[in-house]
Amino acid sequence: MRLLIKTLAVILALLLTGVVAALWTYRDIPAPTLETRYAGPASKFINIDGVRIHFSDEGTGPPIVLVHGDFESLIDWEPWVQALGDHHRILRFDLAAHGLTGPDPDGDYSPARTLALLERLVDALGLRSFVLAGNTSGARLAVHYTAAHPERVQKLILLNPGAVVAMSHGPEQLPRAIRVLQYILPRALVAAVMRRGFGDPARLDAGRVERWHELWRREGQRAAALERLAQRSTDDLAPALGRIRAPVLLLCGEAAGDGAAQAQQYLQLLGAAGPVRTIGYPGLGHMALEEAGTAIGADVRAWLDGKPASPGMDAATAAGI
Repeated sequence: MRLLIKTLAVILALLLTGVVAALWTYRDIPAPTLETRYAGPASKFINIDGVRIHFSDEGTGPPIVLVHGDFESLIDWEPWVQALGDHHRILRFDLAAHGLTGPDPDGDYSPARTLALLERLVDALGLRSFVLAGNTSGARLAVHYTAAHPERVQKLILLNPGAVVAMSHGPEQLPRAIRVLQYILPRALVAAVMRRGFGDPARLDAGRVERWHELWRREGQRAAALERLAQRSTDDLAPALGRIRAPVLLLCGEAAGDGAAQAQQYLQLLGAAGPVRTIGYPGLGHMALEEAGTAIGADVRAWLDGKPASPGMDAATAAGI
């Protein structure tokens, strides 16, 4: 019996040591540390309705606003900045509880709140008319903004916006086990999630994984991310798409599940918009921006300049489907 007790004590001690080590290894990283590490030369911070938003405003020319998706940061837009920055003023920013922007003090991560922060940010920076581009969930936000403010969006660029109807998670649908990610977030898990978003996982480099892993661990960020998921409601883009009148560029990674079929749905619902151009990328996944941002940025540049880009499918083709 004594041997059994001693053995159990050793096992428990090892488990406790492992837990403590994991908590220490994957602990929150202080915001100043990450700002020193990841803020760029053009980085600035602005207080919008209590949220300290990290943004970058650089270049001259017609303005473009870039809206990233879930778990991303403004850094992921860097290839587009390189492709467009010599002819455009580019505003990119970190959404609440993303990148170097901390949690919302109100704890409100609803779509309505996120849209309101975007509205107030562009107002604060004096942007009255601009091109708006969004990636994944950021593309959905861009659709809602354009539908609400058609007079301000000159052109709309959507990269992998997902299904027209995105179902909510809801707090009751989030597995309880996921809450442990507030405390323990292995780098290997981040890498696995990212690989699933790539059409070719071999394109995922270690430096990108390291940056994502560290930014996810900004103090307060993980708990806020779970709150965002819990507060997300079912989002049907069909009504908003029907109100868009601006020219649209729709970019789809066709290796991302139903990417090609979803593109057809968008084209049909964008019937009242200006000219709609779609470019499909057969080898790219949901994280096409991270996977081939430079190539996609070149296509965006060509479209904005009125030049031919990669072959795609236009609205007339979709109408016959």
